[in-house]
Amino acid sequence: MKRAVMIKDWALPYWTRGQAGRETPPDLFRVLYYGWLLALTLKLLGSAWDVSWHFKWLRDDLAPPHLLNSAGTALAVALTIVHGYTGYGVDRAALRLIQWGTGIFLVAVPLDLINHRVNGLDITSWSPSHILLYVGTFFMIAGVIRGWFTGAPPGRERTVVLGALFAFFLENVHFPEQHQEYGILSIGAWDNDATYAEPILLQFAADQMGRPVDRVTMVGFSLPVPDALYPVYAVIAGMTVLAVARLMIARFGAATLIAAGYVAFRTLIWPLLTAGGFPPSAVPFFLVAGALAVDVAFAVRIPALRAALGAALATAAVYGGLIVQNAVMGGVYGGLTSMNGLLGAPPLATASALWAGLGLLAAWLACEWFAARKQGGLHTLRLSVAS
Repeated sequence: MKRAVMIKDWALPYWTRGQAGRETPPDLFRVLYYGWLLALTLKLLGSAWDVSWHFKWLRDDLAPPHLLNSAGTALAVALTIVHGYTGYGVDRAALRLIQWGTGIFLVAVPLDLINHRVNGLDITSWSPSHILLYVGTFFMIAGVIRGWFTGAPPGRERTVVLGALFAFFLENVHFPEQHQEYGILSIGAWDNDATYAEPILLQFAADQMGRPVDRVTMVGFSLPVPDALYPVYAVIAGMTVLAVARLMIARFGAATLIAAGYVAFRTLIWPLLTAGGFPPSAVPFFLVAGALAVDVAFAVRIPALRAALGAALATAAVYGGLIVQNAVMGGVYGGLTSMNGLLGAPPLATASALWAGLGLLAAWLACEWFAARKQGGLHTLRLSVAS
């Protein structure tokens, strides 16, 4: 009780109306952004559990992972209100990104609920209502990254927190890919007579497809998108996030550490979920290889050449990593506790590599152009490698 009173006495003087860009006391700035780290952690834990949950149980609005995610969302909304009312901790651009992102997310939630009420089970994480959730989170975290990047004092804490925020950003961008990562092992479970999904979920999916519960139904539920989508999206979206992170953090190894942190989290929750009886997923270890290629590309100081080299190296690394992970599976889908399941990967359409590389090149060049354009206003955004 005494601690609560102390916190109230500390916080109340700051609760005054102000414009974005207001000078923020260091202790308040730190509290706000560590609050964001907590909110994003709650959302991360909820979303990580959510995918596995939906490959086992029929959808439930009040499922535990939804509640955990909602706790993070509630904290994010509270922080958005604080930034918007007081003007502390953000400039105008950061505030707009946070507000638009939070707003889009909050609009997407009821739309998703309506979608499920009208259409029943949502077969894919790539549906429009789900994508709107990712887009809202995308802008929200982008605003938080900008707010921290422009407002935090130079030093190790600034670099570490920026890296953590980019890890959350990468997780959100990669999130829809988990459908294929869980899906490929769910098909393997069916083939090995060890089905993860409950009968009610399989029957519901079969009824929507107008089929009996068979392998065709399982494939339609588990891998409902073209095989090329997984690697192309991983290269263009995932590697662009890592390139931007490396550009802003300006430290060799930054992209690799961010990707390794995300992959380590996915590896850690794998046994925790399976021990609780939930379906496992393949883990995107190839992201680390792609991230290392991004870091290596920054040895080149000329932006256009860096983008060209980086796009070629990262595309080769991602597709090479996926080929290796597919080879580990040996054509036999992994079971509940098998290492080949953990190290496996969704089906790979290798012919899509050219389009993935070109897409990454275009996105990387756009990021380099934007960074160069902003360099005069944000002197801390350096295009050269910090040795």
